[in-house]
Amino acid sequence: MRALDLAIIAIFLVGTPLLGIALSGKQRSSTDYFVGGRQVPWWAVTFSVVATETSTLTVISVPTVAYLGDVTYLQLAIGYLIGRVIVAFVLLPRYYAGEMVSAYGFLGKRFGNGMQGTASVTFLITRLLADGVRLFATAIPVKMVLAALGIDVSYWVIIAAIAVVAVLYTYLGGIRAVIWVDVVQMSIYVLGAVAAVFILAGKLPDGWFSSLADEGKFQLFDFSSNIITSQYAFLTAVVGGALFAMASHGADQLMVQRLLACRTVRDSQKAVIASGVVVFVQFALFLLVGAMLFAFYDGADPSALGLASNDELFPKFIVEQLPTGLSGLLIAGIVAAAMSTISSSLNSLSTSTISDIYRHVAKREPSDATILKRAKLWTLIWGVVFVLFASMFTSTDQPVVEVGLSIASYTYGALLGAFALGILVRRARQADAIVAFVSTVVVAAVFVLGVEFTVDGEAASLAFPWYVPLGVLVTLVVGGLLSLRHPTPGSGETEPAREQESV
Repeated sequence: MRALDLAIIAIFLVGTPLLGIALSGKQRSSTDYFVGGRQVPWWAVTFSVVATETSTLTVISVPTVAYLGDVTYLQLAIGYLIGRVIVAFVLLPRYYAGEMVSAYGFLGKRFGNGMQGTASVTFLITRLLADGVRLFATAIPVKMVLAALGIDVSYWVIIAAIAVVAVLYTYLGGIRAVIWVDVVQMSIYVLGAVAAVFILAGKLPDGWFSSLADEGKFQLFDFSSNIITSQYAFLTAVVGGALFAMASHGADQLMVQRLLACRTVRDSQKAVIASGVVVFVQFALFLLVGAMLFAFYDGADPSALGLASNDELFPKFIVEQLPTGLSGLLIAGIVAAAMSTISSSLNSLSTSTISDIYRHVAKREPSDATILKRAKLWTLIWGVVFVLFASMFTSTDQPVVEVGLSIASYTYGALLGAFALGILVRRARQADAIVAFVSTVVVAAVFVLGVEFTVDGEAASLAFPWYVPLGVLVTLVVGGLLSLRHPTPGSGETEPAREQESV
């Protein structure tokens, strides 16, 4: 019976690149490849943003969060929406005014090429680590389906197969292919999740909803006084979530690039704000799935169900309980979520490599045709590197969604802090920004790897939503203090980077 599921997944893997190539059209210039000629409808960009950030982590790991706890994770989505509104009206107009294809072009204009390159390299490393986790997460349900068919395949083989498909349509179709395939892929995994809710509801006894409510599974707000180490305390989640969204959608090339594909800044603003609303609804959907799984399995510990990882809970239900065909469709949706993130990362990594690094180290300005060729070449290179990085995350006891967010938060503070420094501190120069940036990464490393707090007699680490606020604060303090060495720019000196390009 599982052969039909496998056939559906195979058809999806073959059809996806063909669809992307057909929808993207010919890439005539680097602008087409990087930002789709700035002709993509805002609603398509909205769905692409959601599909990219949703990834496999949301599909298989957010239900685990609700299964093991409650729905206070949803507080993060409240912060995400607030952060996107700020991005829409503070950062996006600056990107459009400069006709940029990379978010870090703003740092280049404000501070100089050195700061632009520093931010770009940081972005490259962060994306490889964070999306390496996402790519590994996708292999979990696929491996379970293959095991049900008696086929033993290692994680890295599955990872490589998914990466090859994503590389293919990204290489040939650029950002337009990525965005339009994202729209289709999002439809698949959302429909699959909705179907899972209905099937679960049919398998649960009457009164399951009130029983879960009585057990506190639908607790939304956590007004705990422990805001330092509790990841989902209200203040921690909302403030941390808002700054995380400002970093991810305003200072991360992965998201900024598709927002720059809109026709106008107004369309881009609509796309980013609407994506926040859709993400809130999606989080609620997958948290509901997790709560229902808790009722279905009577709250059994995942290890008691024979699972090697907590994140195998939803995949287990998909493989064992969903009708043949539907389980294949839902797993195809999980693969779709991963490919949407990986293809987006490949395109943004290529764009940042060329726009922020290659064009500045080249001895002369390359032709547009050369830029396009180099961009496609780097898409292939980053595809290979992705497979290697994903193979680093073949086991984790923590829900992978939290691992992914923690990795991103690690450098997001420095990236967002650099943008805040450039906007808020007029005295700051390139050397100040780079020293502040590096200092922030070091401080983040100390807190992530070494600092623990004692709460109720137990040692605990700083909650990951605070990583970004901490990073922004350190960058502004260090950069602000260093900037006191310089005179305040006159009314006509708003771009100190011109003086500092030789730093």
